[in-house]
Amino acid sequence: MRIFVTGATGFIGSAVVPELIEAGHQVLGLARSEAGATALKAVGAEVHRGELTDLESLRKGAEQSDGVIHLAFIHDFSKFQENCEIDRRAIEAIGSVLAGSNRPLIVTSGLAGLAKPGELATEDMDVPMDFPFPRISEQTAFSLKGVNAAVVRLPQVHDTAKQGLVTYLIALAREKGVSAYVGDGGNRWAAAAVADVARLYRLVLDKNEAGAKYHAVAEEGVTLRDIAEAIGRGLQIPVQSVSPDEAESHFGWLAQFATLDLQASSAKTRERLGWQPTGPGLITDLHHMRYY
Repeated sequence: MRIFVTGATGFIGSAVVPELIEAGHQVLGLARSEAGATALKAVGAEVHRGELTDLESLRKGAEQSDGVIHLAFIHDFSKFQENCEIDRRAIEAIGSVLAGSNRPLIVTSGLAGLAKPGELATEDMDVPMDFPFPRISEQTAFSLKGVNAAVVRLPQVHDTAKQGLVTYLIALAREKGVSAYVGDGGNRWAAAAVADVARLYRLVLDKNEAGAKYHAVAEEGVTLRDIAEAIGRGLQIPVQSVSPDEAESHFGWLAQFATLDLQASSAKTRERLGWQPTGPGLITDLHHMRYY
């Protein structure tokens, strides 16, 4: 298949593209810059120039392909709601081209809002319509008429260079000279190594099951206290708790995530796809990364 991949030069996309090519697929990767285009060519992908806000370029990319994996997202959390709206429009634009065909659209989502604190989120759960978290990628994809859509929900995806939201925790700890967690730090974040996540996207594409929801989860939950302690060791700085009342002043925009419980199961994903994560755990990657 010829697959159009948005976010093809990003952290996860850079792993997904070679995974698809190695499996025999052709990849048409979206690239904003000449550097991105060069990187895609180097791994054997075709280049489609454009960006997430250029809806016509997204439609043209989808028109030229047998399916789409939508990974791109603008990670500027100071404009989070605005970027979620850009994401919605992008999915609708791609879907307008795929409607009425069996060509798959795989979109990317997260785990927030699925389960109550202390509970494992499962693939059967849906985000409540009144949930205040503004990202609505999967709701948008599943609302598109005649589109063969599936969703991959991501945890904290990591290697020794990046770790999802943990990357921002590291930057904040470096800036403030202390690695912090909220309360007892018992809230948990699910995690998975980036190579395992890339393999899952390929398996979802091959399965091509409309309406399916998958969890790219290797570890069901790592406590924020354990994460903070690993960061503290790496940066050689103190580790401390901050109260819920102090969370916003300490974490800034990260406070909305630092207090969330994002545990999740991938039991049904593994059963349906035969996916077995083999990569290192989050704390292992934090132990082996270069902090300076």
